[in-house]
Amino acid sequence: MTDKLPMATLDADTDYDTEQVLFRIRRTLESCSKLIEAGDFGKSEKELSELAVFLNSISDAVVNSRNYEDEEDDLEHTAFQILTEFRSFITSSSLDQVVIDALSFELLKLAARFGCASRRCSEIAVSMVDSFADIGSPRDMLSVLSDALGSPSEMFRVPRYFIPLLTAFPKLFDSVKRRQFVHVKAAVPVILNALKSISARTDDDEVDATDVVELYQRVNGIADSVKTVCLKVGEEDSDKLRALLGLFVLQSLALLSMGIKHRKLVDSLPLVLHLSYFFPYCGLTYEGLITGDCVNNLLTTAFGDEQDDFVGCFSHIWLGASLAVIWGSKWNEVATAAEGDIAALQDELQSSQTKRWEAVGMLKHVFLCVHLPWELKQHSINFLLSVMEVNSSQATPCHPEAEFSADMPSVYTALQAVQAVIMYAPDAVIRRNAFLAFKKLLADLPTSLGFDILSAMIKNSDSSSMIALLLDCVREQMRAEMHERTVAAKSISNGESESSHCLCFWTADVLELVEMVLRPPGGGPPPLPEHCDAVLSALNLYRFILITESSGKTNYTGVRSKEHLKKVHGEWLLPLRTLVTGVAAENAKDQDQLALDISCGLNPVELVLYRCIEIVEEHLKQSS
Repeated sequence: MTDKLPMATLDADTDYDTEQVLFRIRRTLESCSKLIEAGDFGKSEKELSELAVFLNSISDAVVNSRNYEDEEDDLEHTAFQILTEFRSFITSSSLDQVVIDALSFELLKLAARFGCASRRCSEIAVSMVDSFADIGSPRDMLSVLSDALGSPSEMFRVPRYFIPLLTAFPKLFDSVKRRQFVHVKAAVPVILNALKSISARTDDDEVDATDVVELYQRVNGIADSVKTVCLKVGEEDSDKLRALLGLFVLQSLALLSMGIKHRKLVDSLPLVLHLSYFFPYCGLTYEGLITGDCVNNLLTTAFGDEQDDFVGCFSHIWLGASLAVIWGSKWNEVATAAEGDIAALQDELQSSQTKRWEAVGMLKHVFLCVHLPWELKQHSINFLLSVMEVNSSQATPCHPEAEFSADMPSVYTALQAVQAVIMYAPDAVIRRNAFLAFKKLLADLPTSLGFDILSAMIKNSDSSSMIALLLDCVREQMRAEMHERTVAAKSISNGESESSHCLCFWTADVLELVEMVLRPPGGGPPPLPEHCDAVLSALNLYRFILITESSGKTNYTGVRSKEHLKKVHGEWLLPLRTLVTGVAAENAKDQDQLALDISCGLNPVELVLYRCIEIVEEHLKQSS
């Protein structure tokens, strides 16, 4: 008796056993061979397509099976038999080359599909692809393999599908004798797009980490083969291929890092090491990578004016360049493989504000990538902190403010990226270090630009906690400015002090930020208790401004003017008091945990609010 295939593996109206499936395969392949030899390619293609549709129903069940590693499983056994039948067919000595060429595309895809059934099935699939590479024309096979890589169904976006197909590329690259760069340039985007489809799925429990490692071992093999080809071609093509190899390595490193997810970083270290060995050969230095200069050079050398045509498949090269340095900063062996010196790099970035901010602009790709493990982002924050330990005695002169203003969008985006880590990091240590890095970045900017950026971030944020942190940053900057002004006033005359030290934060604009929170643009008091953090921070900022201006008998912000005091009292504070009192009274009726949490949030708001009201009323009495 033969094993019976589960009904779910076949079309709804069919019920064949394994022997019947194998018989249909033999009959169809024999028929297709005769039709091709007779020149009837159309009918042959139709019959082979029907066979593929029939077998796809089985392979779909294979990839859905939870037990397909079990060699005693019916599906695995059937897949093994099918692959064995395919291999027997293509290794037949009587098979014509024209037949092989005509059938290769569908048979390669079917081999890759059924190779997902188990390790032994994958081995047969690899040997089949290898046989096709030995028999067929290298250029034709590169095209067929590329088409097969780019055409699997969504169900087969799994690592094991791609492993057999990727295995043949090194042999084929090495076999091509003419126009090597053209052929490699055509194949690399397809390979990278296949890897990208895998990196997007590595969250799935069904994706085997061992398969991912094996997949990237094949990728490293492809990189090795491209380097070998570089050594065989002329100088012009060698430069282009070396640049293309550098881009391939950076994109692969980014996709590998994105695909780690639930694995330990150290498990991927051998793969990262292998990729890092290519950096010196491709002219990649850690300084060039972290500033982006190397990446621009690679794109120009490899593609010239055609760069826009390759943006899609190399979309993560900037991320890969940043991660290359981060991996090296974490593991000395990676830096050694890349011939990089992390300590020297940190010194260089600390001493050059231009390069430092170029590095910040590159690291934003790490902070904004949602697919990266948090451990890599943590290492990136630590690296950024080390870079921001600026030695003022060795640092080069700061950017002119006009140049910084021109780069405002890039600076703003970089700070937003760090802000994303502050908001979403699951670990308190990462959040705390990210906030420390954020403040160091602000301190490295011209003061006027720092205020503009903070204002924009506050106005564009919808997170109460983030707004509170940003307002606290404004208060710290104001305190620092006032301290510097006080120190300057002690050493020089008052007139010189007034003209030589600018107070960029001490303007009426800062009160607009307070008003935005305490009296939102939409009208009415702020929503409570949801915005307790932001309201508390805004009240503390207002109190700080009013007390400081009063103590110094100044009015830089206009906070002490009678008109402004009346506005604050009547439009900000009293409506807020009414709201806080109402929410507190309503909350007092409940005794659950939520009510307790609301009370804990409202209490400090209420205390600072009443203190602000007292101070404002005192000033109003004095001015009347």
